[in-house]
Amino acid sequence: MSHVKYIDRTRAYYLSQGYDKPYRWAQFDDVPFSSLKKPLAESRVVLVSTSEIAVRSWDDQRTPLEKGAAPNVYGIPSDTPVEDLYSQTPDFDQYATTLEDVDTYFPISRMHEAAAEGRIGEVAPTFYGVYNAYSQRKTRETDAPEVLARCRDEEVDVAVLTPV
Repeated sequence: MSHVKYIDRTRAYYLSQGYDKPYRWAQFDDVPFSSLKKPLAESRVVLVSTSEIAVRSWDDQRTPLEKGAAPNVYGIPSDTPVEDLYSQTPDFDQYATTLEDVDTYFPISRMHEAAAEGRIGEVAPTFYGVYNAYSQRKTRETDAPEVLARCRDEEVDVAVLTPV
């Protein structure tokens, strides 16, 4: 097989964690996206990820979740060097990939390259992480509005979403 059976493995993972119902993928009758209001080359772009990213230079080397952070959304300065980033989350297919190449799941270098090449206007000052949650309701009603509010505060035009 040349691909990861992501849906099958996700369902099996949640069942193995003791959830009594298989994972249900989000489905929307109305797509919650909108057209760009200006060209991408003039837009401020943010990276939003569920990769549980952490920064090695943080004082005690723990992720915000490990520190007991609330809410579920946290920020990372977008000028953080990629070599200072890491993730130790167990929530990925460890048989199909690794977390060694941060840019594969938190493409911070690619974002800066796109800005330097003029493909995007600029990188937002903060990138955001959102901890994985089994609850679509919590994601929709709590986490997504928090990310949106933070993006609006930083006058973000476009969000690139990357899951792990």
